[in-house]
Amino acid sequence: MKVLASVILLLSAALSCSSPPVLELREEAPWQGWNKYQIKPSDTLVAYGHELIANTSYYLGPKGIVAALTNGMNCQNCHLEGGTLPWGNNYSAVASTYPKFRARSGGLETISKRVNDCMERSLNGKPLDTTSREMQAIIAYMKWLGDDVPKGKSPKGAGIKDLPEMDRPADPKQGLLVYQQHCQSCHGADGGGQKNIDGYGYTYPPLWGASSYNTGAGMYRISRLAGYVKYNMPQGLAHYQKPVLTNEECWDVAAYINSKPRPVKDLTGDWPDISKKPKDHPFGPFADSQTEEQHKYGPWTKNNSGGIK
Repeated sequence: MKVLASVILLLSAALSCSSPPVLELREEAPWQGWNKYQIKPSDTLVAYGHELIANTSYYLGPKGIVAALTNGMNCQNCHLEGGTLPWGNNYSAVASTYPKFRARSGGLETISKRVNDCMERSLNGKPLDTTSREMQAIIAYMKWLGDDVPKGKSPKGAGIKDLPEMDRPADPKQGLLVYQQHCQSCHGADGGGQKNIDGYGYTYPPLWGASSYNTGAGMYRISRLAGYVKYNMPQGLAHYQKPVLTNEECWDVAAYINSKPRPVKDLTGDWPDISKKPKDHPFGPFADSQTEEQHKYGPWTKNNSGGIK
């Protein structure tokens, strides 16, 4: 009985103490330089940051309990598994590479600037107050994810993996067939996605229309969307180690999705040095003689200094 009492006392003491988030090493990560973790939320700034990424709309969506700033999508709709999935728009290089110069704005950008870019573009909303607890939590989460990445390094698996370019334009008509076969069951024939049961956010996000990302979002460039689709879609079937769609199918379905209507953003302040525009940036003016349609769908000339990224 004394032993049992001692065990109960020890358990009670352990449960009464606050503990940091539990870190679980995901051993299947195949790359070097970064370990994939999942966080179990607890009452910490880092955990709140994870919660904001996973359930953005609950806090910051049209009916958000903190503020009404975004279109109802969650950050996690594009940054899979809280930004931890390899090639799933992964966050592992954020802490190690920011602040950094970005040609799109023509200036040095902080993590908070980059977060607000997503707020205003991918979530078609308004920026977060950079001094708010929400912004500080998101930054804390991203720094925690990358706390073992050397400064200036970008681990394998970060961001989105580039696909080889085709020697023909990406074809929205062919992309429609790919969409109908592989995407429509989740995202809908109208591209409107499927909302969560509780009405906050989307299980499957809208790919076009009023509630989707706007024309200034990274996903509006077909190279970004095609690379994302290749290693992650159809969700639940494709995996970065076992893709389902061919490269051409990914390019074509990206062209189809981005041929559809969506909110328009004023981009007049972007790319002050037009020679740095990516090849698949779909809006002029350009430093070469290619048309907007060719910039949007390809194929691209090899002498465009902006590159595909």
